[in-house]
Order: sequence, then structure tokens, then C-alpha cells
Amino acid sequence: MSDDSHTTEIRVRYCETDAMGLLHHGNYINYFEIARTDLFRVQGGDYRAMEERGFFFVVVKVEVNYKSPARYDDVLNVTAMLTQKTGAKLIHDYEVKRGDTLVATGKSILACVDKNGTVQRLTEELLFGQ
Repeated sequence: MSDDSHTTEIRVRYCETDAMGLLHHGNYINYFEIARTDLFRVQGGDYRAMEERGFFFVVVKVEVNYKSPARYDDVLNVTAMLTQKTGAKLIHDYEVKRGDTLVATGKSILACVDKNGTVQRLTEELLFGQ
């Protein structure tokens, strides 16, 4: 794998806000997934091709720590950082910023499984089809 972090710019859409006009708390997890997928892509991974070979990442755990609210039309920079890769797990940390303001942080643990749900060891061949 190349660089272990990547930042994705996301603009908060109106449909992602709640009645108070704030980014709904559940959307942060979607933003983490977007940034994590972008990180995998810039590292040379192709999740679609991985799935076609019968391998999948499943979320084992996810957490979000909210620091400051985001609102409709805010431009957020979501950074995904691969902090640990062991056996069958990938651990990512996340940071969501609006300019210099820290909006949220988070963490996820993903496991790799085959189409039958059997845990698979992470190898370069499995991840990148090499």
C-alpha cells in the first residue's frame, strides 16, 4: 500500500441535514465510508473487483466523536487514515474538518470475509488482485 491517509472534500447536501439545519449524525458514517473507499482507490485498490472475486469488507465496529456542528452547504474535508492492518482487519481513524475547525473524529474496524462470511487473511493479492 502507498500513502496511509487521504482527504476527500464533501459538501453537505440539504437532504443530509436534520430539522435544526445541522448535518444529521448518521451521515458522518457515510462520509467515513466515502473517504475510506477513496483512500483504498488511491492506494491502488478496486473494491468492485475485490467483490467480483468474492471478497468483502464488513464493518465490525464504528465510532464517531462529534466536536462541532456542520450545516447545509459546508465544505468538509474528511481524512481517512489506515492506522493498523493485522490479519483479517483494517483499522481506520477519521478526521472531519471545516477549514481549521475540527467537526468530528472517528474510528472503524473492518474485517475481510469471503462470500460465505468466512474471515480471510489480508494479502496484497486479495486486496489488489496482483
